[in-house]
This record gives sequence, structure tokens and C-alpha cells, in this order.
Amino acid sequence: MTMTHRRAVAAMVAATLMWSIAGVVSRHIESARGFEVTFWRSFFNAVAMVVLLGVMRGPAPLLRSLREGGLTLWLSGLCWAVMYTAFMLALTLTTVANVLVLIALTPLITALAARFALGHRLAARTWGAIVVAGAGIVWMYAREVSGADARNLLGMAVGLAVPLAAAANWTLMQHNRGAARQDMLPAVLIGAVLSAAVTLLPALPFAATGRDLSLLALLGVVQLAIPCLLAVMVARVLPAPEISLLGLLEVIFGVLWAWLGAGEAPAATVISGGALVLAALAGNELLALRERKLG
Repeated sequence: MTMTHRRAVAAMVAATLMWSIAGVVSRHIESARGFEVTFWRSFFNAVAMVVLLGVMRGPAPLLRSLREGGLTLWLSGLCWAVMYTAFMLALTLTTVANVLVLIALTPLITALAARFALGHRLAARTWGAIVVAGAGIVWMYAREVSGADARNLLGMAVGLAVPLAAAANWTLMQHNRGAARQDMLPAVLIGAVLSAAVTLLPALPFAATGRDLSLLALLGVVQLAIPCLLAVMVARVLPAPEISLLGLLEVIFGVLWAWLGAGEAPAATVISGGALVLAALAGNELLALRERKLG
């Protein structure tokens, strides 16, 4: 699938909007906890991916991609599995704000990974946007993050695996951009299957209600399968640091969903910090657009 830069940016923004519903939806789950929440979300994600990739690629090409994908595809699938599993487990152990703050580390980690693993030289505007956006995130949640509670500490330790795996994944896909024949979309399916397989036994016995299953199906399909496919497509057009920088919008959207869906009105620091993040993103995109026009 061929995308212009503008469409790739729009697709990534849409992906972050869908990713951002995880926190508020998970707070409405009644009985399922911990590993069971993670299992069902990954299970429904895997089912949705089989259907979506079957339609997009056809059963035979999909199986061939899985069979012949090589090490890069399976390493990317492992990264997706770590992200899926760690994110939901962290949400069951600590606050949504704490998890989102950790995700906000992704751009810096990705930029450093791309710099040292791929030898990429980052534009000054990208470094500047990362610093400004990071400052906005810190300002937003400075009063929310607390490590005094042991459960919170464990949740944040688990959640730290998300930006590390995400940075590794974006760097892998960035490295793969030159390989025209390499299809990385099945990596999302591999990640879902691995996550479901790893969490199945710890999830037993199941306690999810019908309402829980419907919410977890929503997360598996709308919050995971669709946006993750979009992100993989976008990775063939946008550089890894820019992808992870746009991914910061998930934090902003997550705050809005919590406000609208769970009655958590954002504090003044959240509003001002969010404005700073949006300004950094918009500034980076406007400067990039100007550079392309001048070039």
C-alpha cells in the first residue's frame, strides 16, 4: 500500500486515537483481572488479524509470509507480544497516567536506537520536538506519578517494557524499509498469538462476564488490530522517530477519553502540558513540510 507523507501522518494520528481507548475501557471491566484481561484482548486481536490479513493478503500468501518471513518478522512479532502483554498488565497494577507517562519515553528511546543501531542523523527540529514534547508530558503528570506504593512500582516496572519494545520494533521496521518484498504486517498477528499463548495458563480460571468479553473484544479489534496494521503500513513511509513522536498523541487522547468516559476531569497542568505536546508535534510537522517544499 502506497501512502503520501500527509496520509501517513493522518493514519498514524488515527492509530493513536484508537490506541488511546485502552485505559478508559479497561476501567469498565467488571470481573476479569490481570492475565485474563491480557489474554482475551490478545485472543480477540489474533482472531481479528487472521480475518483482516486473510482479506488483505489471502490465506495462501499469509501462510507463505509467516513461513518465509525470516528473523526480522519474528523479532518484530516478539516486540508486539511484549508491548501487548506488558501494557495491559501494567494497567491492572498502576494508574493509566503512570503507564502513559512511560509510553511517552518511546520517542527518545527510538531516536537513540535509530541513531546508534542504524546510524541515522536526526534533524535538529526532531530533537527539539522530542525535548519539548517530553517536557510537556512531565509537566502533565508530575503530580500523578507516584512510586511510593509497591503495586505502583511493579506496574511501572512492567510498563517500562512497552517503550523499550516499541523502540526496538520501530527500529526494526525502519531497517526493513529498504526491503520491498518484506511483508511486516503478519508480525502483528505473531505478536497477538504469542501474547495470548503466554498468558493463557496464568489467566485460568476465567472470570470474565459477557460484558467484559464485549469490552475486551472491542480492545482486541478496534484498539489493537486495526491501529497496529495502520502503524506497520505507516512505518514504510515515516521515519521511526517521527512515528514515535506522533505516538505521543495517545497520551493526549487517553486523557480526553478518561475525562469523557470515566468522569476524570483533567487538571490545569494536564491542559497546559497537553498544549505543549501538541505544539511540539505541529511545529515538527510544519518544519518538515517546509523542508520538503524547499527541497
